[in-house]
Amino acid sequence: MNAPAPGFTLGPNSYGKSGIRLVHVDRATDRHAIRDLTVHTALAGDLDATHYSGDNTGVLPTDTQKNTAYAFARDGFDTVEAFAERLARHFVDTTPSITHARVRIEEHPWTRLGDHSFARGDGGEIRTAEAAYDGGAAAITAGVKDLLLLNTTDSEFGGFLADGYTTLPETDDRILATAVTATWDYATVPTGYDTAFDAARTALAEAFADTYSLSLQQTLYAVGERILKAVPEARDVRLSLPNRHHYLVDLAPFGLDNPGTVFQAGDLPYGLIEGTVRREAP
Repeated sequence: MNAPAPGFTLGPNSYGKSGIRLVHVDRATDRHAIRDLTVHTALAGDLDATHYSGDNTGVLPTDTQKNTAYAFARDGFDTVEAFAERLARHFVDTTPSITHARVRIEEHPWTRLGDHSFARGDGGEIRTAEAAYDGGAAAITAGVKDLLLLNTTDSEFGGFLADGYTTLPETDDRILATAVTATWDYATVPTGYDTAFDAARTALAEAFADTYSLSLQQTLYAVGERILKAVPEARDVRLSLPNRHHYLVDLAPFGLDNPGTVFQAGDLPYGLIEGTVRREAP
């Protein structure tokens, strides 16, 4: 193996297959079930040789990783978390050069129309799962991204710091809209991953709906706290909440008032609020 040039060395690295599109149809009964996934793999380990000299002896091709995902899906899976963990464990336990595997899955929802008919909505919401494995215990993370939520009232924003560049007016009534990305780490394995996910998503939506918001930061904390209460196995919740601005349209040039009914939905730029809510150590 070629040695690195003096003064240089290889840092953290990984490689894998991204964007593995996988659709599984369960035909066990006449009432079919469908699971639509995008799988991403990332492997790390004793890979110095391929970087320094192009020696690929320890490299499991990314195409093989793709094929493994398809083969493992053949007999179905109960939850995306369990499927991600099965893949991660396989790559580490069967490949001597690989010491760490991370498998991330996005599940795209379909709505049932009949025994074998489905519709795909355009809301954008995606369930996520990730398994990280290094030969010991697997670390499991679950979540949701691009969950669109909107409150037409019960949101204010005022009392903020103002300087010479501040033009934003205070408001005591505004539309609050966001596309939530939330992930939570499991400290212990829940009784059922699907049950835990449903509880977390319900808690998230309910916290957004019934929190009188004085800031999106306040809403973020309320959401994270509610998820942790609903899912006792979760250790922490990471949240990303872009502020989907809605601006009241000035109709005065047309001789009309606007009693809070007509808004322009903003695009760019947008405020981005991110944070983590954790359980306190016992």
